[in-house]
Amino acid sequence: MLRAPCRRNLPSPVHVPHAQRQQMSNGSSITQFLLLPFAATRELQLCHFWLFLGISLAAILGNGLIITSTACDRHLHTPMYFFLLNLSLLDLGCICTTVPKSMANSLWNTRAISYTGCAAQAFFFVFLYSAEYSLLTIMSYDRYVAICKPLHYGTLLGSRACVHMAAAAWGTGFLNALLHTANTFSLPLCRGNAVEQFFCEIPQILKLSCSHSYLREAGLLLLSCFLGLGCFVFIVGSYVQIFRAVLRIPCEQGRHKAFSTCLPHLAVVSLLVSTGTFAYLKPPSISSPSLDLVLSVLYSVVPPAVNPLIYSLRNQELKDAVRKLVAGCVSAAIHCLLSSAMGSQCRS
Repeated sequence: MLRAPCRRNLPSPVHVPHAQRQQMSNGSSITQFLLLPFAATRELQLCHFWLFLGISLAAILGNGLIITSTACDRHLHTPMYFFLLNLSLLDLGCICTTVPKSMANSLWNTRAISYTGCAAQAFFFVFLYSAEYSLLTIMSYDRYVAICKPLHYGTLLGSRACVHMAAAAWGTGFLNALLHTANTFSLPLCRGNAVEQFFCEIPQILKLSCSHSYLREAGLLLLSCFLGLGCFVFIVGSYVQIFRAVLRIPCEQGRHKAFSTCLPHLAVVSLLVSTGTFAYLKPPSISSPSLDLVLSVLYSVVPPAVNPLIYSLRNQELKDAVRKLVAGCVSAAIHCLLSSAMGSQCRS
């Protein structure tokens, strides 16, 4: 007798929603990130807002004065001030990348930033700071040629060469940012959406990744660190040669003039490198959220605000140009007010 084949009790298929399948395949369905707040109480949040507002206005005013003075004063149309103008443009971009969103979050008592906004913030942060570091390296070469090889200054740093070097700094920053941002935000993120920073930063986004593919981005970061180390060695080597040449100048006035053009650049480099290096390479034993927050402000917010002050303290040409610009603006405003007042009297 033929027996019917026995049937096993197979589990019925379970319907998985499309959104859940997409989340399982991508490892992430994050639409926004939560940034690290500066304070928990409303009073401190408002204090943070006003503090950052003051810093950003000071940075915009200082860098704007340097850009306008350098562009309008024909005496400042030299390679050194051309690079300084580019540095001020980068500083304006840096302060406008991180500070406004943090101010808005404190004002509206929120932590959220959209996925697209986070990616854009990370891109512009890497772009602007990479370009600024490259430009500071070029500026050290400018000072080296001006002091150690003054007879070749016009040949090595002509107008075309300066434009090419500045374009190379901007282009290097753009390519570096595009590579890191595209690689980081293509990774699946499954460890939440809380970023341990007050702005979107590549290393903090990598902490949210659940894939071994993050090792590829870690390798790219390591490569960038080696390139940055090479730039730092070039800057140090340039200044070793500069100091040797300056100390051989017999005239004290000549030594003072040479130092007055080099020390501001050296101070800016030292501030950027020291704060950034300590923030990323500090021992884990002393790490804390409050310390990390302070260090992040020191290397991302403070340099764009104090760079104009550093460059104008010991630079008499720049101070004279800024003073002339401010005096011209004030006289023009007074003349406009007087003209309008006289016109209104004549009509009456």
